[in-house]
Amino acid sequence: MMRMMHKSKIHQAKVTNANLNYVGSITIDQELMEVADIYPNERVQIVNNNNGQRLETYVIPGERGSGIICLNGAAARKARPGDTIIIISYALLSEEEAKSLEPKVVLVNKENKIE
Repeated sequence: MMRMMHKSKIHQAKVTNANLNYVGSITIDQELMEVADIYPNERVQIVNNNNGQRLETYVIPGERGSGIICLNGAAARKARPGDTIIIISYALLSEEEAKSLEPKVVLVNKENKIE
C-alpha cells in the first residue's frame, strides 16, 4: 500500500503579490523552496489562514532571497497580498518509508525570511 504523506511545508508565509493575469501557479522565493525541499513544478496545497480557502497548484521559482509569495492566475482570487498562508507539499510513500518520514517545516517571519 502507498500513503500520501505531508513531506514539507512553509508555515505562515505572507502573500506578497496576486497576479490574476498569469497562467496559474504560485511563485515562491527559490531559497524557501530549497529549504522546504519543494521542486519547480511540484504540486502543492495552499491553505489561506485569513479566509479558509484551500487550493492546489504547482510551484514556479521566484527570485532568491526576495521573499516573494505570489499567487498567479485563478489562484490569485483565493488570497490577497498580506494574507497568511501555509504551503504544503506531499509525497506518495510506501508503508515503510511513511513510518520513518520526518516532514520539513520551514517557519518564516513577516518578510518571508527563514526563522
